[in-house]
Amino acid sequence: MPRDRRADDPAALQEALAGFVRAFGLHQPETTPCGQQISVSEAHALGELAQEGELRQVELTRRLRLQKSTVSRLVTQLSARGWVERAPAPDDGRGVVLRLTPSGRRAAQNLAQARRERFSQLLEAIPAHERAGVLHALDVMVEALDE
Repeated sequence: MPRDRRADDPAALQEALAGFVRAFGLHQPETTPCGQQISVSEAHALGELAQEGELRQVELTRRLRLQKSTVSRLVTQLSARGWVERAPAPDDGRGVVLRLTPSGRRAAQNLAQARRERFSQLLEAIPAHERAGVLHALDVMVEALDE
């Protein structure tokens, strides 16, 4: 990996980030980086729903950082797969609550297992003395994107 890139050069950041996206497989729209045949956005939605049990659709939109229309299509896709069910929000007739079906819970569990295996392999491939720096760099990137 080249180490002679200028740290203050935006092109160097773009090149490094593009290399990461490709190496991690994020440019493959219908497969997760852990090799599952599901889109990354669907995998993230399943993960959020599995973690919380149920979420309002508007909250899922916020957590995924996607547009409302994109999440609506995403939920329609997950529903068509039999993984998510919609229900009216009990306190607001206009709101929608999302829950995983039993099939959706199994899919989320399979994804979580594949993710654990992939990230364990990835972590083992990073030298132990560099792991904290990698995690810190990712946190700094997220903070910069949030500004």
